[in-house]
Amino acid sequence: MDDLVSTREVARLAGVGPSAVKRWADAGQIPSARTAGGHRRFVRAEVERFLRERGGGREDRDPWIAALLDARDALGLEALLLAERARMGAWYRVAEAAGAALARLGTLWRAGEVTILEEHLASERLSRALARVGETVPLDRGAPWALLATAEKDDHTLGLSLAELVLREAGWATLWAGRYTPTAELAAVVRRGGVQLLALSASEASEDAVGLRREAEALGRACRVAGVALVLGGGGAWPERPRHGLRLRAIEPFHRWAVAERERRSGPTPA
Repeated sequence: MDDLVSTREVARLAGVGPSAVKRWADAGQIPSARTAGGHRRFVRAEVERFLRERGGGREDRDPWIAALLDARDALGLEALLLAERARMGAWYRVAEAAGAALARLGTLWRAGEVTILEEHLASERLSRALARVGETVPLDRGAPWALLATAEKDDHTLGLSLAELVLREAGWATLWAGRYTPTAELAAVVRRGGVQLLALSASEASEDAVGLRREAEALGRACRVAGVALVLGGGGAWPERPRHGLRLRAIEPFHRWAVAERERRSGPTPA
């Protein structure tokens, strides 16, 4: 019996969701048998052969995808983030790698190799892991404050989570407004003072270019009067050249800008 493995164990070995394993079995790509209770069992040697031929064996599988999909290891994703930080030397590079991993996960979902639930759980797992590691980044007592929010009708916050990690590394303290924050309330916070940056994220699901332009203009006016920087990020349909503020699509230029803006406002970031 030690040579027989379950559907979930095959999924763990391959770094995919159980639905992908079931599809492989239904297509006859991996031989399987049924227990008396109707559960699939696979011969380990056949599984390893299939994974070697597919290029998805344990030693070759994507460590990011494996960590994102492994719901049983609560700290595995956080450990991967910390290990990648040690290897890459900067959190913004880790954020780039995490964003790329999410894109690959989306490709697997579109191919039917992970379910929508698995994709949602993985995204939530990454968001929580980013928040935990972000809290470990030291900040200067006089750090300027950045307010983070999504576009008014957008509920995707992972882009904000990546942005928060980049900002903290660049020496910014952060306030999290998150999803669905009304434009008028964000403008009121900007006018009251106390924040030096408003960072807005709109995911690819935000396709209303007219609505996003109006939001960018309203918040741009408030930021300009208050002397607050404005950054529009994510894959949404923001205006490419806003009247006030900056439109950025990638993490590395956001990192460079955040460091320069922090130094302009507060002096060099402490080592």
